[in-house]
Amino acid sequence: MRFTKMHGLGNDYVYVNCIGEKDEKGENVENPAQIACLVSDRHTGIGADGLILICPSEVADVKMRMFNADGSEAQMCGNGIRCVAKYVYDHELAVAGDGFAVPGQGSFEASLEIETGRGVLRLGLAIGDDGKVEKVCVNMGQPILVPAEIPVRLNGDSVVEMAIDVQNQRMLMTCVSMGNPHAVFFYEDLDSLELEKIGPIVENHELFSERINVHLVKVDSAGEFTMQTWERGSGITLACGTGACACCVAAVLTGRCQRIVKANLPGGVLELNWSEVDNCVYMTGPAVEVFSGVWNIFSS
Repeated sequence: MRFTKMHGLGNDYVYVNCIGEKDEKGENVENPAQIACLVSDRHTGIGADGLILICPSEVADVKMRMFNADGSEAQMCGNGIRCVAKYVYDHELAVAGDGFAVPGQGSFEASLEIETGRGVLRLGLAIGDDGKVEKVCVNMGQPILVPAEIPVRLNGDSVVEMAIDVQNQRMLMTCVSMGNPHAVFFYEDLDSLELEKIGPIVENHELFSERINVHLVKVDSAGEFTMQTWERGSGITLACGTGACACCVAAVLTGRCQRIVKANLPGGVLELNWSEVDNCVYMTGPAVEVFSGVWNIFSS
């Protein structure tokens, strides 16, 4: 199986081109859930937070399928989709469209459309002097706040700073879906918290029928916050694009930040804009291709 290793802010995935590449049997990837577990292992596999397939689409330039390190399939991945856009443009899998405007922030010179579990998303591409994509802006769509649609087993119109007991301490939780579910907790001192213990407890809490991504956030100013992430199915990661968008929305809903903010993640910085014009969240950040290779799937 031919693959390419890519990352967005250290959130790394194994990418497989299911449009132009075939495995040794002449077929596209089979059993992707099982393969995701094998290739993600950092000791016996390639090493990654998961597996992303770049597939043909009837409604967009390409379709993205994303599998976590435990084999579970997720609807969306913000860092992953930026890397898909870079791969598609750099490897000429599709012809880029016209420019892409970000409300109140300027524009990008080229664009692509990618089908995801959340629907078709539009992305703006910043092209470097070498003709390769350096930075990508994604229109992540409108945040979902209704509990039943996130999903959270609660009634009402939203979940904003609701008390939940975790490890004998009361935590205030705000829930947002950006195509996949997120629980956001604000704290002044992130170093005092043990994400490796809090993360799996919240992820698998009975409130969440599909589990949930967990984020601990410290607000640095009205235009900046620092966050740590526990991703469902993968554990602690260096970055989470959909999570950063959810944290931006949660910070605005709780009166902590303005709509245009900078998110500091362990792997780097994302620029976020929850636009008042169309209610969509725009996320901008880098995408990096690391290396390519061939993995002998049949001996694993």
